[in-house]
Amino acid sequence: MPSLIKNLFLFICVVLTSDIVSAQLIFQNLNNVAIEIEAPVTSGLKKIYVLPYIDGVGIGVENVDAKWQRFSAMGAAYAEDVESVNDGNTSLLRKPEGNVGYAVTIDGKTDYYWIVNHSAYPFALRDINLNPADSDCLTSFLNVDGEGERIPYYSITGLPQWLDRGLELTYSTLEFDKENFAYIQIEKTEIINGFSDEIIHCTAPLCQTDFTLVGDRFLKQWGQAETVTSPVYDPTSVAMETRATQTPRENDNEIKVESTLGGSGPVEITFEGAVSDAAIFHEWEMARDADFQQIFMRSPELEFTYTFREQGTVYVRMTVANDDGTCETSGETYEVFVGESQLKCPNAFSPGTSPGVNDEWKVSYKSIIEFECHIFDRQGRRLAHLTEPSQGWDGKRGGKTVGPGVYFYVIHAKGADGKNYNLSGDINVIGHTQRKTTNDATE
Repeated sequence: MPSLIKNLFLFICVVLTSDIVSAQLIFQNLNNVAIEIEAPVTSGLKKIYVLPYIDGVGIGVENVDAKWQRFSAMGAAYAEDVESVNDGNTSLLRKPEGNVGYAVTIDGKTDYYWIVNHSAYPFALRDINLNPADSDCLTSFLNVDGEGERIPYYSITGLPQWLDRGLELTYSTLEFDKENFAYIQIEKTEIINGFSDEIIHCTAPLCQTDFTLVGDRFLKQWGQAETVTSPVYDPTSVAMETRATQTPRENDNEIKVESTLGGSGPVEITFEGAVSDAAIFHEWEMARDADFQQIFMRSPELEFTYTFREQGTVYVRMTVANDDGTCETSGETYEVFVGESQLKCPNAFSPGTSPGVNDEWKVSYKSIIEFECHIFDRQGRRLAHLTEPSQGWDGKRGGKTVGPGVYFYVIHAKGADGKNYNLSGDINVIGHTQRKTTNDATE
């Protein structure tokens, strides 16, 4: 039977019987524990065991009738019988090999294991240093003086797979605290699977830090981990977060304009930025195009407030860079839209007749940036002077409500779109007619 078909047949048999309780390997003459690792289902292996050494170690199962076979990287289809001895109720291999697989058959059920001799895969950490030539704004590359390749093992079909070394690389960096809108220093650990070319990499740190490498995960579990620490390095990578907060305005006579930022002008917005340690240069930019080719305003401040008074869309963003400009990034682009202007004047209201209902004369407006209104009676006496479109006339003169009749307004205003308004017209004050009460029998 061709080897590929034979191995595939073995794998299918293993999958179909995987729910049966497996034998548990036991180890003799080990000063440290055997590290048990769950094997991927696709490997056909029940377990992987990592031993610190193999010389003098015994491997067994608690069943004297167990049958043992050994297989190599070629797969379990080429397994060879291995002689075992009985030690009490244990079937034991007195001189097992490392970095091979074992098939253990009990009562017709076969389980497959891979035994790793850790000492056959050298691991050492002697020094670690930043490699500035290869590092960039996103990734820091580190030169490691040592050995730490990943450890191979093989599935029952002979496919090579790898155990990660699980090295821990620890360094300081910055993390954005959204609640306080600031970067705070944290300690970060990244897991390095292994290294073969004496170079490892991690996310570029955002603050001054050293790098500590500890490993591997097997030596660490045995209490023999090796550790190296680099010198302290200054950051070159930059990061930023921004936010824009519009000053709310609730005027009942202002026509609303649907917009995430902006609306009816004038619009006041506060822009804030938080930057990492290396972001020495920071600048807000305002432009009339999304590509920022038509920039009309710049601000080096991290926080500033701006009032948008012109109709149209303005694009706002912050750009940061390190001291030599090798690392640069721009933040979110905010679109501020101010709608076209509109101004309408009512011709009647009824002050003092039904409180809260049509008892104040106000214009209806949007995007009015300049406003002046004068209200007169029929004799030309000025009754009110309004300087904001949100203001209204309560129908009073000298603290008293005027009588019903016709009054006049004159308005000079300007819209965010540059449109000038010169309006005048009548204001009809409507009041209830007071009926005189008499003692007459008829009305």
